[in-house]
Amino acid sequence: MNAVPRSSRLLKALALVIVLMGLALVVAGAWLAALGGSVYYVAAGLVLLAVAWMTWTARAGALWLYAAFVAATLAWSLWEVGLSWWGLAARGDVFVVLGVLMVTPWVARRLGAEPRSQARSLTVGQGRRWRGGRAALGGVLVAYLGVAVASWVIDPFATQGTLPPARGTAAVAGASVPQGEWHAYGRTGHGQRYAPLDQITPQNVQQLEVAWHYRTGDLRGQPGDPKETTFEVAPLKVGDRLYLCTPHQFVVALDATTGQEVWRFDPKIRSGLALQHLTCRGLSYWSRDGNSAAAAAASPPAASAPWAEPAAAASPVPSASAASGTASARASQLASGQAPVASTSLGPPTHGASAPDAVYPTAPDLPVAAQDGPTVADCPRKLFMPTADGRVIALDPQTGAVCAGFGGGTGQINLWRGMPNVRLGGYYSTSPVVVTQRVLVVGGTVLDNVSTEEPSGVVRGFDVETGELLWNWDAGRPDDTAPLKPGQTYTASTPNVWSIMSVDEALGMVYVPVGNQPPDQWGARRSPEAERVSSSVVALDVATGRMRWVFQTVHHDLWDYDVPSQPTLVDLTIAGATVPALVQPTKQGELFVLDRRDGRPIHPVTEVPAPGGAVQGDRTAPTQPVSGVSFNPPPLTGADMWGATPFDQLGCRIAFHQLRYEGRYTPPSTEGTLVYPGNFGVFNWGGIAVDPVRQIAFTTPTYLAFTSQLVPRPDDTSLIVQEEERPSESLPALNENFGAPYAVKLAAFTSPLRIPCQSPPWGYVAGVDLVTGKIAWQHRNGTVRDLAPVPVPFRMGVPSLGGPLLTAGGVAFLSGTLDYYLRAYDVTDGTELWRGRLPAGGQATPVSYVGRDGRQYIVVAAGGHGSLGTKAGDSVVAYALPAR
Repeated sequence: MNAVPRSSRLLKALALVIVLMGLALVVAGAWLAALGGSVYYVAAGLVLLAVAWMTWTARAGALWLYAAFVAATLAWSLWEVGLSWWGLAARGDVFVVLGVLMVTPWVARRLGAEPRSQARSLTVGQGRRWRGGRAALGGVLVAYLGVAVASWVIDPFATQGTLPPARGTAAVAGASVPQGEWHAYGRTGHGQRYAPLDQITPQNVQQLEVAWHYRTGDLRGQPGDPKETTFEVAPLKVGDRLYLCTPHQFVVALDATTGQEVWRFDPKIRSGLALQHLTCRGLSYWSRDGNSAAAAAASPPAASAPWAEPAAAASPVPSASAASGTASARASQLASGQAPVASTSLGPPTHGASAPDAVYPTAPDLPVAAQDGPTVADCPRKLFMPTADGRVIALDPQTGAVCAGFGGGTGQINLWRGMPNVRLGGYYSTSPVVVTQRVLVVGGTVLDNVSTEEPSGVVRGFDVETGELLWNWDAGRPDDTAPLKPGQTYTASTPNVWSIMSVDEALGMVYVPVGNQPPDQWGARRSPEAERVSSSVVALDVATGRMRWVFQTVHHDLWDYDVPSQPTLVDLTIAGATVPALVQPTKQGELFVLDRRDGRPIHPVTEVPAPGGAVQGDRTAPTQPVSGVSFNPPPLTGADMWGATPFDQLGCRIAFHQLRYEGRYTPPSTEGTLVYPGNFGVFNWGGIAVDPVRQIAFTTPTYLAFTSQLVPRPDDTSLIVQEEERPSESLPALNENFGAPYAVKLAAFTSPLRIPCQSPPWGYVAGVDLVTGKIAWQHRNGTVRDLAPVPVPFRMGVPSLGGPLLTAGGVAFLSGTLDYYLRAYDVTDGTELWRGRLPAGGQATPVSYVGRDGRQYIVVAAGGHGSLGTKAGDSVVAYALPAR
C-alpha cells in the first residue's frame, strides 16, 4: 500500500486559512494594543502563524501547538467573562471549529499524528487512533465542551429571590373604575398597569388560548410615513366596549368579548406632516358622573380667555401646492433641511411677544372634526383622541360621533393656538391626555434634533366639558400659568412632555415627565428656566397649573435622558406608616421613589461625581443623582465587547477604545462618545407595573450602548449627517440641529456584522420590593428567534419596548420583547410560565379586563415598531382561559 503523503492540498489550503486568520489577528491586535487594549490578539495571531507554518510543512507539532493555543484561549476567556456562554462563544467558536477539523483523521494523519515508525503503513482506520498531539487537542476540545455545558446550566447574570406577599389591602387606587374595566393608559390615573383580577393564576396560565383576533387594516408603509410608524396602543375597556387608536389615527370601538368592530372614526389627519413619530399610545375616557372624591378640591377657576377655535373660523385644508411660498411652507422646508434658519431668530424669544413674521401668528388651518362626520350636541361621556396634526378630538363612546358641544362647536382643541415656529408635524401628542373630573391636561412632543427653532413644549389644562383653556405651564416661564392672551406665543423650543402623565386627584396634582430642550446633545444656549425643569418629574396643581415641586433626574442633560416613562403612583408602608409615593423610571436605569406630596426621596438619592470635558462653549454638571433603587449597569470594559466571532469582537474592542468613554454621563464629543446606557433607555415609555397590594414592581430593564458624535456645522442650511437617509417630502432632517454649531451622529454601538458590540444579555425582567428598595430577582428575557437570519430561539435576553401588566392573580404579562411573543411570568420569582406567539412585533402594553362572559381577558396590540425593525402588522389579539 502506498504511504500517505505528509503534504497535500488539504494541508496547504488549511494552512492558508490559518495564515489569514493569524495575520488579521496580528495586525488588528497590534492596533488594539496600541490603543491600550488586550494583547491577547497579537499573541494569538503569532501562534496561529506558527501553526500555519507547521501545517504547511506537515509537522506533528502543529497539533500540539494548536492544543496549547486553544487551552490558553479557554483560560483567558474564563478569566475575562467567567461562565457566560455567549462571551465564551464569541472568543472561541472559530477556534473550536478549526480544532475539530484538525483532529479529523483526514487532517491528523497528514500531520503525523502517529509515530514516525508507523507512517509508511498508516491506513485510514489507523488514522483514527488518538495519540500524541491529536489526543491533546481532542482533550482540550472536550474540556471546552464541558465548560460550555456548565455555562448552559449556570446563569451568571441571574438574581434569584422572591417578592413578598400582600402588605396592603384590596382597596387599590382608582376605586371608581369597575374592577373588570380599564379606563386609562395605566388603568387609572395612577399609572400602575395593575388589574385587580385573579382568574388567571400561575397554576392555569398555560391554558390561555386566543379568544379573538381583530385586524385594524391600518399598516405602516403609506406615503409620508416616518420610519417610526408604530402600533403602541393600550386599549381602554369601558362597559362592554374596547376602545383603541391606530398609527394613522383611526379610532375604533370593539365588542370587548367578541372583538367585533362596533364603530370607526377617521379624524382625517392633514397630510404633509413633518413627523418624527407616527403613533397613538392610547385614548382617554371621561364620564360626567365619575365618582371622584377629590373632584371639588380640584375644581378649576373660570377660564379667563376662550381657547377652543370658533366654528366660524374653520376653513378647508389648503393643498401642499397652495401653501407653497408661504411662511408655513418655509417652516416646513426648514424641517426637511431645505431652507435656512434666520440667524436673527437663534436667541430665545421675548416672553409674551407677538409671533415673528417667519411663523404663523395664529393657529394653522386644520380639519374640523364636527364638520366631517356625525355629531352629538352633548356628551355626558367622552373619549379624547390626540392627533398627529396637533388636535385633541372629543368623541361620544357610544356612537363614535363628534361631541359638538366641545371646542366651541368644532368638537376639538387646536393645539397650535399660541405656538411659535408653526411647522405641522413639529408638535403633536403621541400619548393619551390626562383626564380629571374637571380638567383635561395635554402635553406634546417636539422634534428632538432638527433645529433650535421648534414649537413650545407647553403643558396646558383645558375645561373637560367645553375645551376652554384654563392654564398653561410653559417651561420658559414656569411661574406664569395664566392663560395666554391673544397675539402672544409660548416660549419656543422648551422642554416638552411627550410621555404619559399621571394624576392624583385627592392631592390635586398632575405628575409630568419632562423632556429636554432641543438639541439634546448640545446645551450651551439653554435658558435658566429650561435648565431648572429639564429631564425632571414635575408636579403641577391640577386646578391652576402652578408648579408644586420638581425633582430633576439629570442635571444639564446632554445624552437625551429625557424622562420617558409615566410616573407610577402607589401607597407604600414605610416604617409602619402609609406614604403616598411616586416611582419614576428613567432611561439611565434609576427608579426614583419619591413622596408624591412634596417630591422628597423615600429611598436615598446620592449626588455622585460625573465626567467633565464638554465641547467648547458647553459645560457638564459636576454631579448627577443616583437612586438607592437602581438598574444602572456597571461601566463597560474591553472584556464586555462581543461579536459572532473573535474577529468582529476584536473590531468592537478597537471601536470601544477609539471612543471617548469615562462611564455614564461621558459628554458628547467631536471624536465620538460611547453613551451607556444609550438613549434607547434602560426604561422607556412602557414604564413599569406596580402591584399596590404587595407593594412591588415588575420591571423590564434593557441595556444597549449607543454612540454620539458632534459634527461641526459649516452653516445653517447644509445637510451634513443625513447621508443616504435624506428626508423625502415633508419628513424632518433629523439630527441636523439647524441653528446650532453642531449636528450629531447617533447610532447603536454595533459590530461590522450589525449586531450589538456589547455582550448579551441585553434585556431582562426584574422584580423590585418597593418598600425595601431591593431588587428581589432578575432574569434575562427573550430570544433572538426573530432577530437572527436563521430563526433559532437562543435565549440571549433581548431588548423590550412596551409596558408590562400585573394582575392580582400573581401573573405578569409582557409583549414588548423583540421576538414576537406575549409572555406570562410568576410575579413572585420571575419564572416564565407561558408564551403565546404573536403575528407581529408586540411593542405595546397589554391590558386585562372581564368580558360579558365572565372570563378575564388579556389583550395586546401587535403591529411592530418601525425603528426597531420588528414585523409590521395590524393585529389586536385577545387571550383567555377556555370557556367552561
